[in-house]
Amino acid sequence: MEFNSIGKNKLLSQINVTPMVDVMLVLLIIFMVAAPMMQSGIDVDLPKIEASTLKSPTEPIVITIDKRLRIYMGKKRVRQHDLKKKLAAIKKTRPDLSIILKADQTVSYGTVIRTMAEIRKGGITNIGMVTEPATVK
Repeated sequence: MEFNSIGKNKLLSQINVTPMVDVMLVLLIIFMVAAPMMQSGIDVDLPKIEASTLKSPTEPIVITIDKRLRIYMGKKRVRQHDLKKKLAAIKKTRPDLSIILKADQTVSYGTVIRTMAEIRKGGITNIGMVTEPATVK
């Protein structure tokens, strides 16, 4: 803060805002660069198939099976035999619950079916499967 004397008994105070603007611009650039890196997920190589989109009145729960056969509910890892119990508890509070199942294309059909069976045992009948759009050649 600077004090400049103007005239006999008057002081004029001024704040230099240039350093503050410089810091704000640097922070803005840092956040713009870092924001795309904050998106994280589970690496799954989805099969490429043409399919219609699934319509759901509420936000579905995403269950993912990665290529190492690990199962995730959202971003939290769960064991296959715990899936039924967890989904049944959620179903009590959300009766219209739907599930979106994402499985890596290298996961065996049997593993996907066993996981779907556990989901159905939890009382969920609305299950959708996620694929990537097929590329036109």
